[in-house]
Amino acid sequence: MDGKFTENDISHIVSADKAHVWHHLSQHKPYETNDPRIIVEGRGMSVWDHAGREFLDAVSGAVWTVNVGYGRERIADAVRDQILKMNYFAGSMGTVPGAVFSEMLIDKMPGMNRVYYCNSGSEANEKAFKMIRQIAHKKYGGTKHKILYRERDYHGTTIGALSAGGQDERNAQYGPFAPGFVRVPHCLEYRRHEQEGAPVENYGLWAAEQIEKVILAEGPDTVGGLCLEPVTAGGGVITPPEGYWQKVQEICDKYGVLLHIDEVVCGVGRTGEWFGYQHYGVKPDFVTMAKGLASGYAAIAALVTTEEVFDAFKDNADDPLNYFRDISTFGGCTAGPAAAIENMNIIIEEDLLANTTAMGARMMENLAALQEKHAVIGDVRGKGLFCGAELVADRTTKEPVAEKLAQAVTADCMANGVIIGVTNRSVPGYNNTLCFSPALIATADDIDRITDAVDGALGRVFG
Repeated sequence: MDGKFTENDISHIVSADKAHVWHHLSQHKPYETNDPRIIVEGRGMSVWDHAGREFLDAVSGAVWTVNVGYGRERIADAVRDQILKMNYFAGSMGTVPGAVFSEMLIDKMPGMNRVYYCNSGSEANEKAFKMIRQIAHKKYGGTKHKILYRERDYHGTTIGALSAGGQDERNAQYGPFAPGFVRVPHCLEYRRHEQEGAPVENYGLWAAEQIEKVILAEGPDTVGGLCLEPVTAGGGVITPPEGYWQKVQEICDKYGVLLHIDEVVCGVGRTGEWFGYQHYGVKPDFVTMAKGLASGYAAIAALVTTEEVFDAFKDNADDPLNYFRDISTFGGCTAGPAAAIENMNIIIEEDLLANTTAMGARMMENLAALQEKHAVIGDVRGKGLFCGAELVADRTTKEPVAEKLAQAVTADCMANGVIIGVTNRSVPGYNNTLCFSPALIATADDIDRITDAVDGALGRVFG
């Protein structure tokens, strides 16, 4: 750290935080007797807390966001220059960085053509839901309005997004939810025994066919959209089984279901491609994104869609209701696209997609070695620099370890200077997967340090 804070400064900051800040995803009772941790600085892969302690960040800001690492002066300079010139104008008009970044983004997304800016992943998903519903009214008299979502997937914190939420502990106590959202089964092959009749062979095909069964049960004339993560994130870092996505595409085409892929976590390089869906050859109608879009240097999210979807909202200009009647106030901020332009340039210039693929392979190799060493690791899975290790009490039965034990592993890593993630308070009984999503700039030494910390933690927690 650069030592800008005095001891008195830090004492005041901690006191103010305890007195007034409501932290995300936190039970605050412990703060009555303990101080919250204040993160005061970040450079590269490391962050420092208020006590001056350094941590290697293996989760990119705790929520899979800081893809190009901390302390990027060129992004900060671009944001400063832009907001001094023009900081904001409502999205009913254009701005220079909004136009420039839209062109850059579409260049990386063949088949897509329109960008709708907003300010969070939850909001981006809400936009897609609204578009699907409006198309249902415009084309089908409102009947084809149902939106399917998948067990274990997560799409945001609003009531609408939670209505499409596949993590019951995140949903608990927030209902009743919006009608017209219907759940389909997850595609975690490691847990296929939970699904009666699930085959050992061709599991991907079987898992996708469960979606078709739901469509047929609901009535194809009522189902308008299907919302899925390309790799399930907070539900356990679930990579799709072979053949899954291809069958999903076939099903959507067969029944006229609009395919909405939530790339809020996986987008902008996290999996080694610009977007996770690009590994699987599918052609979405909607792609939503947020976190890595500007690596957290400014707030930005976007819904990207096809020209065909866009045209549906201008086919009758004389109808006063025939346009997308929506606004996102802070979607008009210019700091977001200004940061996103430099963020994308960094990924291109430093060849971070290739680095993500290489370092992701190293991470998976290291995790596989830990699986050989520690019986508590039942499964390892991942794509690029988005990896998970599922912890089990018994490999034969696949009984999950208790959530508190998985959290003890993360606490041990933190005590030894490495921040990792873990599924928590999401899926009842299955909050047992360690999560890794280091910045795309990670080196081999960084990856080894992360997995070495996990190795030590598993030994100390489980003996």
